[in-house]
Amino acid sequence: MKCKWLLPAVFFLATTSYAQDQAPDNWFNLDAKKDGIPGLSTEKTYQELLKGKKARTIVVAVLDSGVDYEHEDLKDVMWVNEDEIPGNGIDDDNNGYIDDIHGWNFLGNSRGENVHHDNLEVTRQYVLLHKRFKDVSDAAGLSKKDRADYDKYKLYGKVIEDKIEEMTPNVGLYGSTLEAFVKLQEAIGKPAADITLTDLENFRTSDPFLPRVASVAIDLLKQGETYAGFLDQVKEAYDYFYDQVNYNYNTEFDPRALVGDDYNNVNERYYGNNDVKGPFSYHGTHVSGIIAAKRGNNLGIEGVADHVRIMAVRTVPNGDERDKDVANAIRYAVDNGAHVINMSFGKGDSPYKDAVDEAVKYAMKNDVLLIHGAGNDGEEIKYDNNFPNDKFKKKGLFKPKYAKNWMEVGAHGWQTDENMTADFSNYSATLVDVFAPGVDIYSTEPENSYKVQQGTSMAAPMVAGLAAMLRAYYPDLTATQVKEIIMSSSVKQTQKVKRPGEDTLTSFSDLCVTGGIINAYSAVKMASATKGKRKKPAGIDNAADGNMDNKAAKQAIIKP
Repeated sequence: MKCKWLLPAVFFLATTSYAQDQAPDNWFNLDAKKDGIPGLSTEKTYQELLKGKKARTIVVAVLDSGVDYEHEDLKDVMWVNEDEIPGNGIDDDNNGYIDDIHGWNFLGNSRGENVHHDNLEVTRQYVLLHKRFKDVSDAAGLSKKDRADYDKYKLYGKVIEDKIEEMTPNVGLYGSTLEAFVKLQEAIGKPAADITLTDLENFRTSDPFLPRVASVAIDLLKQGETYAGFLDQVKEAYDYFYDQVNYNYNTEFDPRALVGDDYNNVNERYYGNNDVKGPFSYHGTHVSGIIAAKRGNNLGIEGVADHVRIMAVRTVPNGDERDKDVANAIRYAVDNGAHVINMSFGKGDSPYKDAVDEAVKYAMKNDVLLIHGAGNDGEEIKYDNNFPNDKFKKKGLFKPKYAKNWMEVGAHGWQTDENMTADFSNYSATLVDVFAPGVDIYSTEPENSYKVQQGTSMAAPMVAGLAAMLRAYYPDLTATQVKEIIMSSSVKQTQKVKRPGEDTLTSFSDLCVTGGIINAYSAVKMASATKGKRKKPAGIDNAADGNMDNKAAKQAIIKP
């Protein structure tokens, strides 16, 4: 999911106030009445409604940048393909994917090489159109269809040109800021995490520039920031702008050849490798922790759902995901027994939407619930600027127009006043179903670390976790019933809130279909009173905990 960097230059940051209440690390699990924080009431739900209740294991597929499956708080909740023998180089279960123990990576090749960076979709489409129109000087002679494509070509070119012009100065700005703070750290002679206010106030040097940097750092620490924390922010900002210029909007950059697939064949299914961690798994690892970080182990955080296994499907590079990979990732997840699929990504165009739509229909046919983050542009989304989405491109009199197994999620914060909405969250009174916690979310990061992130990327897995909870404890519920329960049980917000991206106050009902935020306690109470409509396929062990083994799950799939 794309992010917005709102950090100004470091020397302006020194005058920015950081003095504000901090959200508790686990705020998304807290209860509005008991704790005064509008979380999911997760802990209250487990203690009062689910304690001692039997549940089946639910598989949640995380379609993302990758997952650190060895993380201390995730290793015990990773999905394991028990029909596959690890490391023997054989497709033991004949599913088309060799050694897919914890999932699959559609962004790599059989030699173990992986795509890290990629273009944005606008760049890819511009490159394709450039081949057709680079020599066209007069559009008057073009056909109506070609003229429409030519207009797109000119528009995309202008977008790329403007973005490069906008981003390039920030590469230098954040690069020099990062260099200055690293130089100060080296002069002090301590790791960034150990630098204190006293270190900065006592710092002396003959360098004429470093005292100015130290002065800025002193102001930051007095306002509640840490040296290491600020350094991380600057580093992330620098990486973001550098990647935008050198990869995302770079028309000369194309990493797809590394994968080795026939990219133009959207029906090609079997490519990639089993490296589900990949070169940068920060985003997917954070998302996975929200859903299912091991509960009750006295480590890190408590995920929303227990009785969950995380299936990692690497789909998203540092750039825009490709439709072919998204379609194949959905199909892989369905074929291998996923009950819920989390998709914390999105883009503004979808050239092969038909392929994605068919995969979504496949998931719908097999009773799999899809959860999608609405995006972080602080704008109202529409069907023509937010992909993937639940509206099918192909129309037909007797064909479904929308995916009934789809949920679109906006993000809210931990405050209960007009500032509840996340200022970055996308919204729509008709296209976004619910809002969920997505601000100051503390979760798992690679190498047994933990970090705060924010975005609708964090809100979507809150819903995925809740959906998994309902499907685990109430196995007779269908995917659409779970969706209806989550929406109907959402807590309606009556206060006026800021419209994301603006200071204008509006009703919550203007921002999403339900006008509410998700809540596990009310959802479980509603689920307990709902008669399930799900037909259990062969392989479910009702006498035990309702689990379905891998082989039975695969046999139960409804093929097209």
